[in-house]
Amino acid sequence: MFGITDILTYILGTIFIVILPGPNSLYVMSIASRFGIQTGYIGALGVFTGDLILILCTVLGAASLLHAFPWLFIILKVVGAAYLSYLGIRLLIASVKTWQSKPQSIQADSDLNNRSTVAEFHPFRTALTISLLNPKAIMFYLSFFVQFVDPAYPYPALSFAALSVILQIISMGYLTILIFSGVKLANFFNRRYKVAASCVACVGLLFCGFGLKLATSTM
Repeated sequence: MFGITDILTYILGTIFIVILPGPNSLYVMSIASRFGIQTGYIGALGVFTGDLILILCTVLGAASLLHAFPWLFIILKVVGAAYLSYLGIRLLIASVKTWQSKPQSIQADSDLNNRSTVAEFHPFRTALTISLLNPKAIMFYLSFFVQFVDPAYPYPALSFAALSVILQIISMGYLTILIFSGVKLANFFNRRYKVAASCVACVGLLFCGFGLKLATSTM
């Protein structure tokens, strides 16, 4: 159907790939835990938009372009690594501030702080940037998608579109689970501010780790 071969294997493979921890999913879960469901979905929309753009770029030959001009991959890699590290450092700073805060002041000023911090973090723009500054994702989409497209099918664009829709449905379903999980974690950590600060610090370290991994990656 639509030139897709072995769709069941594709769905299972996509599920396993989507649930692997990465900067996109961790970012959505972290902002949902800090700012609520609505902000979590704004971040998820940024991830959705970024993935869609990468898929379109892949179909239009961006992966071949990166192979033809390796310096483009190096630029994207450096910028992406720097941005992920920057986000990680911001989270580490936020964790230190949370650790040093008094529980009473956190509870009393939570609404005001949430509004100001959301404005500073720009969840949609940040999630979109995290998605786009990942050249490895373009390579992944190309190498994964082509395995399930029938080369004899006369409309390969339709095959890629169908595979993309399946991927995005699975991705949004998983991000929804993370968003509501993040909100439940926020309720749990509401009076355990030092534990919350430690978790934020761990996420910050993971983002720095993602940045280092991207900086040392190759095509």
